[in-house]
Formats: sequence, C-alpha cells, structure tokens
Amino acid sequence: MNVALFVTCLADHYFADAAADAVRLLRHLGCTVTFPEAQTCCGQPAYNAGRNAEALRMARHTIDVFDAADAVIVPSGSCATMVKKFYPRLMEEATALSERTWELGEFVVRRLGVTALGDGLAGRRVAIHQGCHALRELRLESEPAVLLEGVGAEVVPWEADDECCGFGGLFSVKMSAVSAAMADRKLDTLPPVDWVVSGDGGCVLHLDGRSRARRLGIEFVHLATALWRGVSQDNGMTDRNLANATDRSAATPTDHSAGASAARDR
Repeated sequence: MNVALFVTCLADHYFADAAADAVRLLRHLGCTVTFPEAQTCCGQPAYNAGRNAEALRMARHTIDVFDAADAVIVPSGSCATMVKKFYPRLMEEATALSERTWELGEFVVRRLGVTALGDGLAGRRVAIHQGCHALRELRLESEPAVLLEGVGAEVVPWEADDECCGFGGLFSVKMSAVSAAMADRKLDTLPPVDWVVSGDGGCVLHLDGRSRARRLGIEFVHLATALWRGVSQDNGMTDRNLANATDRSAATPTDHSAGASAARDR
C-alpha cells in the first residue's frame, strides 16, 4: 500500500527519531512511504485560538499537498483529529482527505489488521498515556495496548492513564500552573514502569518536561519508537543493522525536516 506521512510540527522539531521510526515500521509492514515536502502545520493551534481564517488556509494547503496519497498516516492523535474531525467543520471539501487519514496505531490495527509484531519488548513494563484527542475524538481506546502487547511488552494498569496530561497546546501556555498541576497528578499516580508510552508527541513532551523538572528519572517514549524498538530487537538487529536499515529507508522525515520547516513558513 502507498501511504504518505504527515509528520506534524512536533515530530519535525522534537521527535524526528519517532517520525523516522514510523516510516521504518510502516515499511516493515509492507507499505511504500512517501513524504511530501510541501506539508506544513495542520492548523490546529490557529483553530484552537479561534483564528479560523488561518486554519482554513492551512487546511486547504494540506488537502492540496496530500491529494494524491492513498492514505495519510499521522503519528499524532491530536493532528490526526484536526484533519479527520475538524477539517470537515471548516470546509466540505476536506471530507475526502478526512476519510483517508489515519493515526499511526489506528492504521496498523484497523486498516492493516496487524496486532502481532513479535516479542522484542518481552520483560519491558510500560504504562500508556491516552491522549485526549485519540481517546475521546478518534475513540482509540485499545489500539496502543494491543500493539505494545503485540510486541511483547507488559502493559501495566495506571489509574490516571485516561486523564488529560495538561498540555492542551495553547492551554499549557495560557494556564501554565494548572497545566503543570495536571501533569503532576498523573506522575504522582504512575506505577513502577520502564517506560511511559503515548502516541501523541505533545503529551510526551509535556509529561517528560515535568518529569525532568522533578528529576523523576522516567523515560517517555513515543508509540512509534516503542514499536520499532520492539520489532528491531525481535529481529535481532544490532546497532549496525539498525543504521543500515535507516540508510535503506531512503527519504525519512529527518532527511526532509529543513524542507518541511521552510514550507511551514510559506
């Protein structure tokens, strides 16, 4: 299947490895992955701020950029929600793109029908943070756990797994004290685990930042990276094998980050 990666701003600037891991995972599952360099921000910050004209402009651009893609894969529940749920509210023409857009875990489980990826994370205890958009807008309740268990990890119950982390994009800037308190509530209830995994980079960034400020020593991992680590370890890849696999991946998002950033300023 031919798919296009919508890398998202946070992945481009903060989680390039996770974006590349998403490409590696998709190619491992038999997909041909392209990366349209003209892609920009999805427009969610503008939309959340009530600046619909700017959001509409970015939505129209995104529709044009991904017009030829059979499927658009987004390693972010938040940005996937913007395209799938909020674009059609801005313009009727967005419906076709909305129907072809998938959050990464959603695509692997629901479209490709893959749940078993090996046992490369056997012995690894992980907790899942359920991002608000993925959980409440896209209804992705079980997909992260199914995939992590499908690569050998033990998913540890967490009483606050479905509570908002407090990021909320502009919310964390406008109400920083409340945002930090929400993150602290989650961290205070976290069971003993090796990793905290989430499919939303914004949540990972926020929780990891708060954890570092408190010197908790917890590792926060994007879902794409967690899955790829499991797949690569299950296949016995050494560091050199991983480097070779990266080279064979041709144009990964990391290769094009400068192009995506420049396009974002158009």
